[in-house]
Amino acid sequence: MQFDSFSAFLDMGGYGFYVWLAFFVTLVSLVALVIENKWRARKIREQVLKEHRRIQRVTQAKEKKARETKVRE
Repeated sequence: MQFDSFSAFLDMGGYGFYVWLAFFVTLVSLVALVIENKWRARKIREQVLKEHRRIQRVTQAKEKKARETKVRE
């Protein structure tokens, strides 16, 4: 389909409002999905790191307790 001018392209034969509305709603939705995905990935990464640090602290505490118990014996 060819258009005679840019305004004819924007008008899309009288359906421009619906076409461009659908285009922008889709674009905004896709951008929102990308942003949400990055936000959730960051949150999950933070939770995994937090859990990993907790496990390290627990392991270190157990090792320290085991060393103290051996020293007392």
